[in-house]
Amino acid sequence: MDHPIKLTALSSKGGCGCKIGPQDLKEVLHTLPPAALNPDLLVGLDTSDDAGVYRLNANTALVQTVDFFTPIVNHPYDFGQVAAANAISDVYAMGGKPITALNIVAFPISTLDKQILADILRGAGDKLKEANVTLVGGHSIDDQEPKFGLAVTGVVHPDKVKTNAGAKPGDKLILTKPIGVGILTSSLKKDLLAEDEIKRVTNVMTTLNKTASETMESYNVHASTDVTGFGLLGHASEMAAGSDVGLTIYHKQVPILPRVKELATSGAVPGGSKNNFAHLKDIVTYPANMDQVDKWILCDAVTSGGLLIAVHEDDAEPMLSDLQDKGVEARMIGEITAEYQGKIIVE
Repeated sequence: MDHPIKLTALSSKGGCGCKIGPQDLKEVLHTLPPAALNPDLLVGLDTSDDAGVYRLNANTALVQTVDFFTPIVNHPYDFGQVAAANAISDVYAMGGKPITALNIVAFPISTLDKQILADILRGAGDKLKEANVTLVGGHSIDDQEPKFGLAVTGVVHPDKVKTNAGAKPGDKLILTKPIGVGILTSSLKKDLLAEDEIKRVTNVMTTLNKTASETMESYNVHASTDVTGFGLLGHASEMAAGSDVGLTIYHKQVPILPRVKELATSGAVPGGSKNNFAHLKDIVTYPANMDQVDKWILCDAVTSGGLLIAVHEDDAEPMLSDLQDKGVEARMIGEITAEYQGKIIVE
């Protein structure tokens, strides 16, 4: 059903742009004592990865993640779909199969139409069915600002876990969705998008990374991560740091949604995207003549973005063709180098 209220008007930020900035988060986490060592914890906090991985036995490990945020689109059903696809994506990024989920709800139940919440949950439920994930419960609170997301559990063989810390020199980088989502959704909030443009960016956010993740299994993939709130370069920098390698990004090969440059130039760059750029100032080197707006776009805070995959150079072209043949909007956007460890060169 249609609702007269604009969900995006109920919060100052939306989607993964709500994330606490990487620098602030780093400062907080550094104050915490190190976690107790556990040989069955295969992936924890050390490399800023997408999900935790805990080994149950020789053949099975749990993949666990949680993600929630304020509305990124106005239609409640679409919001539920985006939130579900975004939360499930972390499991796909680890090479896992998502199996169960818990809803996380914050909603002003006494001031907003209850049907809005019902439609959010219905959208998420339909996306979970598409991913063959079973909803097992959830938790809700009464809150003035609506928020929604999911905690997702998946499974993976312990020897087949994909992390952001395994990239090797010579690997090629493949990105499976276009960027610019943060700029477009910021423009949506300001009523600057046509209906077809809203549908386009919503379709990107609601598309599962299931096909991309399953395709990785057939190729020599060394590392993967999903591109969300810290932007393409922010998540790429985590891969560079975790893998002790350098990254080269060919910015003209990065897929960007239509009108992003135009809208960004007119002032629709979210604060989170600018914060990402500032955080990366000592990590990323840009071409001397590169426009500032183009730099912000590469750091744009994405919601429910694609996978960034480091694949052996011999498998790169076959994997890219395979993904594209399956309808994935994949592009080869860079490569891994042994030089300038932990840094990114944009060419």
